[in-house]
Amino acid sequence: MDISDHVLIERTVKSQDQHAYSQLVRRYQSRLRVALRQMCNGDEALADDIAQEAFIKAYKALAGFKSESQFFTWLYQIARNQLVSHLRKKFPEVDSEAVERAGASTVAPGSGEMIKRDLGQAMAQLSAHQREAIHLTYQLGHSNEEVANLMHLPVGTIKSHILRGKAKLKEILHEWQGETPNEFG
Repeated sequence: MDISDHVLIERTVKSQDQHAYSQLVRRYQSRLRVALRQMCNGDEALADDIAQEAFIKAYKALAGFKSESQFFTWLYQIARNQLVSHLRKKFPEVDSEAVERAGASTVAPGSGEMIKRDLGQAMAQLSAHQREAIHLTYQLGHSNEEVANLMHLPVGTIKSHILRGKAKLKEILHEWQGETPNEFG
């Protein structure tokens, strides 16, 4: 039987139970790293560093977690903010919109290398919001409501980003391959 996130958080905060927090880390580290790798254009080292920083920051701020959202949603926002801060330090002359465009290509699992490359290049042509919404929905399996919470946008806006992103992907891939891919139909 899995112990709920709420109980693990409570144990961590009230009893300084590091074992309880390590259970949260084990529960979410793979999921967070996958999301970060996508946002870091496949840079696994950077994604792992940002994930580690996010878990440390979350541990220090855990007493302030309000349980209004899921723990992963809160953790994801911390990681996303860490990545944006990292990019701003690394590229101080880059404006905030360019930092937002630093999202990653999404690859379909089990696809051939050419399809992965083409889809990755097509995803890179989407807006940062379209790319992130499609990645969170199709790659990580979140509902529109969860994506809205993660991205701090209304559900209707998320749906629009997904629809427009899918339409643009169809158009780009159609131009490259001469046919519309079935995956996004």
